[in-house]
Parts: sequence; C-alpha cells; structure tokens
Amino acid sequence: MTDNSSHETEDVAATGDRAADDAVTAGDRAVDDAVTAGDRAVDDAVTDGGVATGAAQQHRQTDYLDSEVNLLNPSTPYMREHLRIVWTGFAIWAVIVFGPVTATYVAPGAMTTQMPIISFPLHYFLIAIGAPGGALALSAWYARRRDELDTKYGIDHDDAGDSA
Repeated sequence: MTDNSSHETEDVAATGDRAADDAVTAGDRAVDDAVTAGDRAVDDAVTDGGVATGAAQQHRQTDYLDSEVNLLNPSTPYMREHLRIVWTGFAIWAVIVFGPVTATYVAPGAMTTQMPIISFPLHYFLIAIGAPGGALALSAWYARRRDELDTKYGIDHDDAGDSA
C-alpha cells in the first residue's frame, strides 16, 4: 500500500489519519493514487530501499558509454575520484622507482657507501628491495582505495562473472 505521509504539513487530518482532501476509495487508498500492477502508485518513486548513498544513486543513473573520458577533466564524480587515486598512485610510484636513482646522481657519496649490516651499497638496497616492496605496498593501497570507491558508488563485482 502507498504511504500517504508525504503530504505537506498544512495537510491536517480531518477524519482519522487522512486529510480532508484525500478521498478514500476501496482499499484505503486516496483517489489521486493510481494503482499499477505492482500495487504501487504511479507517482511513487522507486528506490533501492535506502541502501545506496546519493553518490551511488547518481552513479547508477549515469550512462558511462555516452560519457566522455578525459584524463584531465573527467565527466563524472566516480571518474574524478578514481582518477585522483590513479594520479596519486602514479606520483608515489615515480618516487619509489626514480627516487633512489635521482638520489644516487645528486649524492653519490652517501648512496654508494656500503651499509653496515648487509655490506651492500645503499642505492643497490633501495633498488633491489625498496622498489619491489614499494610496488607491492602500492598495489595493496590501490586495491583498498578502489574497493572503498566501489563501495561508495554501489559497484559490486561479485555477480559480474555470473552473466556468462
């Protein structure tokens, strides 16, 4: 049945809990509530039950096939937030990969001295251990941030493979 509580505040109940201008028909429904096959009034909004946030609802209404993809000026909020994650990850990756090489060029004395415990030069250690470890940490960071973004916009990847 339809919830007629959406009437404005000046809609004071005259008899029972229904305002005077709501003529009751059989089935305890107002005359202006046209019933469809699903027992829902025509003017009742179909929702997701309040589960999705405003961002998720807007994401579901966006046709991404018709949206322009521009890396410098994304057209949707989801694309903007995802691109922010990608560019942040790219900046971190550049520091991880090129940081030791640049530091070796800028300060060769400090970077080429042997470390006391492992007897390797610092630049070798940073490239051999730091870069792969940084890439692993960066991939875990990206996966966590992307999952948070997908949750915010109501994207579920669990049923994607079921349609095949």
